[in-house]
This record gives sequence, C-alpha cells and structure tokens, in this order.
Amino acid sequence: MTETLFSPYQFKSLQLHNRVVMAPMCQYSVTAKDGIPNDWHQVHYVSRAVGGTGLIIIEMTDVEPDERITDQDLGIWSDDHIPAFAKLVDGMHAHGSKVAIQIAHAGRKAQDAVQPVASSVVTFPGEAYKEPRALTTEEVGAMVQKFAAGVRRAVQAGVDAIELHGAHGYLIHQFHSPLMNHREDVYGQELSRFGVEVIHAVKKEMPADMPLLLRISAVEYADGGYDIDHTLKIARAYQEAGVDMFHISSGGEGPAGQRKPGNYPGYQVPFARRFREELQVPVIAVGMLEDAALAQAVIGNEDADLVAIGRGMLRDPYWANHAALELGVTKEKAAIAEQYSRGY
Repeated sequence: MTETLFSPYQFKSLQLHNRVVMAPMCQYSVTAKDGIPNDWHQVHYVSRAVGGTGLIIIEMTDVEPDERITDQDLGIWSDDHIPAFAKLVDGMHAHGSKVAIQIAHAGRKAQDAVQPVASSVVTFPGEAYKEPRALTTEEVGAMVQKFAAGVRRAVQAGVDAIELHGAHGYLIHQFHSPLMNHREDVYGQELSRFGVEVIHAVKKEMPADMPLLLRISAVEYADGGYDIDHTLKIARAYQEAGVDMFHISSGGEGPAGQRKPGNYPGYQVPFARRFREELQVPVIAVGMLEDAALAQAVIGNEDADLVAIGRGMLRDPYWANHAALELGVTKEKAAIAEQYSRGY
C-alpha cells in the first residue's frame, strides 16, 4: 500500500494533509432564514477542522433564496453573505483544514418555495413537495449566471475548491436525468447542456488552478431511472467542460423501485472506482465509510483518491484524529491540536 488515508494529497492548488473529507450535510440551522452562516455553523465546521479533517465541504449552499430545500438552509445569492462565509472559512483554515463549498439549487425539491422551478413539470413524490413550474429557455440561461455569481462570492470568501451539486435530485441532476427532464428545447435535446453551461460559467469565476468538483448520482433507484453507463456519458461531457474531480454518490431522485441502494458499508465504492478507471479522473468515495479500516482500504485499493465521511462525522467531530490513531498513525502526524494532546 503506497498511499494511505493519512497520506498527504495534492491536486492543482489543493494541498491536503490527509485524504479525509467531511461530506456536505445540511444543518437546517439558518434560523434567521437569510442564508447567512451563524454561530451554529461556526462551531460545527471549525470543530471538524480541529478534529483533523483534511478537506471540509460546506453544506449545500443555494444560489436563490426561494429555491433552497428549506428556508433554514445556507445561501450565497447576495454579496451580503460573503463576510460570514469568509469568517467561517478563516476559522477552518486556522486549524489546518482546506475548504470547499457545495453550490446548488434545489429545483423541484424546494419545500418552502411558493412554487418551485424545475427542468420540467414533474413533482417529487411526497406530501412535502409542490408541483414545480418548468423554467423557460431564457430562465435557464439566467440560472446559469446565478450559479456563476454564487461561485464568485465563494471565491471571494476564500474557499480552496468549489463543488457543484449534480446529485440527489437537485436542479443539475434534474436536467441530466431522463426521469425528470421532459423538455423539448435545447436543454431537453442534450441532457448535459445545462450542467455544461454552468461549468463553463463558474470556471470563469475561479482561479485557473482551483479544482472544480461535481457531486453526481452514479445510478438512480426509481423505476425507469438511469444506470451508470448514462451517468458516465454525462460525466464525460462535464469533464470536458472543466470538472476536475467527481464526488460519487447515488439516488435521491425519488423513492427506490425494484433496484434498491445497498445501504451497507462501502456500497457506493464500486461506482467511484469505475468513474476513476474509465474517466481517469480523481474521485471522492462516500457512503457508510466511517469504519477506519474500510476507509483506509478504499485508498489503499485505489478505489478513490479521497474518502468522505458523513454521519460518522456528525457523531464524532474528531473522527479523523480517532481514525488516525486506530490505524497506528502517531499523534504528531495525526494533526491533533496541541491543546488536546494530553488526551492522547
């Protein structure tokens, strides 16, 4: 095993002290409903930096106020958001973590919108969801610029990387999925077109050496959903447009049908490996990988370049430090804060 979970990693300008990623997980904690990070977010994220995480991805942050999952979600639709995000990023940087932010639009999954907008008039199943309105062709073009403006603000706030949310049934996913895109215009004729235009636009707002990540659902579980061959075709278009790294998840488009998610440790890792091998691109694996030995194996077996920890890091802000010690890494190399070193 030449690379381990605690080997340093460098890609373009992104330099990480280990391969541990904090997966983006919504906190639904913007009590003022203004999209601005508050004390909860400051404590939540900075504590994971103190805990030794190499890369922290800030939760889904939306480009429009009415198109968040809920009104308690983060947003980046105004320059007024920049100072609070800058403070949050500075806090994580102070403890050695690098920071990405997940830029997104909930589309038809926007629960608090008066009327959500989407690729097509296809309602997400469930009582919490309203029938969406299909964006006009002109509105789709305007939406591309909203993504670009959000990325510009994130770069001004000092992030080290950008992640676009193209998974879990949100707007970019809604455009590249035949289940959710029934359009007859150019954005229906070419399912990758909206995502490609977003990628082109946001790359213009980023430093040339800053990595662009994209989270994607490798397969859909709803009956009639796409398989990985479709996703790879879409991902190739996204890669050609400028995506540098893929974050490989699955599902989120609706209730599972005959095909079920594995829901066992590592069930999404084969998807990550296939993306890595076929596209020759760095990938992040995610999905029930909180067992340190399993996370180590994902890196050692060259299934992925980075491992994202979600619920395991909700339970334990010091997951990275604890995993390092479990795997035999010395406490000096585990990036344990000096103030806590007596505890180890």
